[in-house]
Amino acid sequence: MARENPVRSQTDTTTDDRLPNLITIVGRGVPSMFEIAVDGELEMLGDDPAEDATVVSQKVAEGTIDVGVRRFRFSGRMANVTVVDWNGVPAPDSPSTPTIHIDYDVPDR
Repeated sequence: MARENPVRSQTDTTTDDRLPNLITIVGRGVPSMFEIAVDGELEMLGDDPAEDATVVSQKVAEGTIDVGVRRFRFSGRMANVTVVDWNGVPAPDSPSTPTIHIDYDVPDR
């Protein structure tokens, strides 16, 4: 899936005004899959999504994570979050699925 918007660096100061909200996905050391959807715009912060096996379209991101953190800025509200572990067991039934943090009106640092 092609990305309609460029990935922006955390040093881009214009992102804060357009995309005031933040999603943080934290891996728990077990390969897992995630999908997030918003009703506004969505952009991955920092790294190259291709390196992280993350597909980002204008309103949806999906990918994998085992350790580390993936961050996304977005406008609007969350529409959907789906996380499953490597066996396909969804949260909250699996303690291995990543932790998702959603913060609204967070300044870009």
